[in-house]
Amino acid sequence: MTRLAPLITGFLRDYMPRQRGYSPHSCEAYAHSHKLLFAFASERTNTKPSQLHIEQLDAALILDFLAHIEKERGNGAITRNLRLSAIKSFMRYVEYQVPSALEQIAQIRAIPSKRYDQKLIRYLPMEEVRAILNAPNLTTRLGLRDRAMMNLCFSGGLRVSELVSATLTNLSLLRVPSLLVDGKGRKQRSLPLWKDTATDLRAWLSVRGNVPAPELFVNAEGRAMTRAGFEYVLDKHVSKAVDTCPSLRGRSVSPHQLRHSCAVIMLQATRDIRKVALWLGHADIRTTETYLRMDASQKLEAIEAIVPLALRRGRFKAPDALIASLLDDASPSSS
Repeated sequence: MTRLAPLITGFLRDYMPRQRGYSPHSCEAYAHSHKLLFAFASERTNTKPSQLHIEQLDAALILDFLAHIEKERGNGAITRNLRLSAIKSFMRYVEYQVPSALEQIAQIRAIPSKRYDQKLIRYLPMEEVRAILNAPNLTTRLGLRDRAMMNLCFSGGLRVSELVSATLTNLSLLRVPSLLVDGKGRKQRSLPLWKDTATDLRAWLSVRGNVPAPELFVNAEGRAMTRAGFEYVLDKHVSKAVDTCPSLRGRSVSPHQLRHSCAVIMLQATRDIRKVALWLGHADIRTTETYLRMDASQKLEAIEAIVPLALRRGRFKAPDALIASLLDDASPSSS
């Protein structure tokens, strides 16, 4: 029997950050997936997490865990697949550490990802975005911060992690305002700022004060803004924006919807999916093609560009007098 604790410690603290070069955010996400798995395995086997053995994590237990997070935690297929991917990555590491578990690991790695319906991404039209950005009280310090923070998230199409990790040293408000964004997969991109966004950032920096945190946005205590903190700020101003934009009533607006809204608006303005991909920091343009399914104007242009087929039209002849009378009764001219 092989203890699990040394294996997961080596995976998260040495293999991922040092040997593979994964970012702290990726390591944190993998750690959370395994935290959920070990808690489930501990309850299932009546064993403390620190006393678990790798042999106890067989394919049957992994399948039960995946079913558990869907039914009990309410996770969708996407989250289920992400948890499974994290588990498989760990098992690939264990292969080299515990050769005796090769057959067990092969069974786990053979567990397939779950297919799911790809629904249209939800986004906000410009009038709803404008109502949310106008909600903060710009006569207060936190109001200026909230406006600048939400405006940058929207206009930059930023992920939450990119927003809260933005630093003062990466921001330039000179002749051509820009922000150096530390994106997903450690890919940096230089993002030019909209004029209104730069104005809001200047207003925030004038009242930010001399706080020790290097991050651009800080909370009321002067510490770096967190993901949960920004989600709270956004939710607060969405509730306030209902007064001027009733369509937001009862809506749950996530930070990622601001990113989606930016993508759709830019696609409609530029008609160039490649520019949208560069702006959002997508490594694969196939990810950006999702927005093409959302923008009906692209499809309408395709319809208008097609020459009509000029099909021959005819009139249906009913084979029976009763059917003919029913058709006459149902015709618009008879109503």
